Amino acid sequence: MATISADLVKQLREKTGAGIMDCKNALAENTGDMEKAVEYLRKKGLATAAKRAGRALSEGTIQSYIHMGGKLGVMVEVGCETDFVAKNEDFQDFARNIAMHIAATNPLGIRPEEIPQEIIDKEMEIYMAQAKETGKPENILEKIAQGKLQKFIKENCLMDQPYVRNPDMTVADLLNELIAKIGENITVKRFTRFQVGEA
Repeated sequence: MATISADLVKQLREKTGAGIMDCKNALAENTGDMEKAVEYLRKKGLATAAKRAGRALSEGTIQSYIHMGGKLGVMVEVGCETDFVAKNEDFQDFARNIAMHIAATNPLGIRPEEIPQEIIDKEMEIYMAQAKETGKPENILEKIAQGKLQKFIKENCLMDQPYVRNPDMTVADLLNELIAKIGENITVKRFTRFQVGEA
């Protein structure tokens, strides 16, 4: 096993926010390769998140973000298990950052199943019409339209969106990293986006 310098551990910790021992293990498992260690910690975050997913979320915070001189605003509720975590600075920052992200990207739902069916149906109708314009055979049209619909859902679902402050990761990656760091089940429960002049 490679000897890991304290400086390398410190760098990884600053990059990921993971605990000292987790950083040390991640670097040892990946022979000191910083990029691989970051990926290793991310995957570990996914595993931790999956393990904690069933736990009750009776605490949390509501954060807001106001933009464009008061013309655009977002309120978001992020849930967690304990009052202790609800007061945690990283947790509060996450909620604020998610409110800012929602203001910037205007998602239609948190998860794919929350995007209203009438929007899905309307988009599918448009994609089918576009596919017909290509003159391709009938059996291919559905596949083309389905592919475009999946892309649309991914772009408009909060959890699948690239995080505005770091497009290399999705909002789900950001959430899983926080779950791994804090060690508690956390979820974005709901949000509302207001824009002046919009019904």
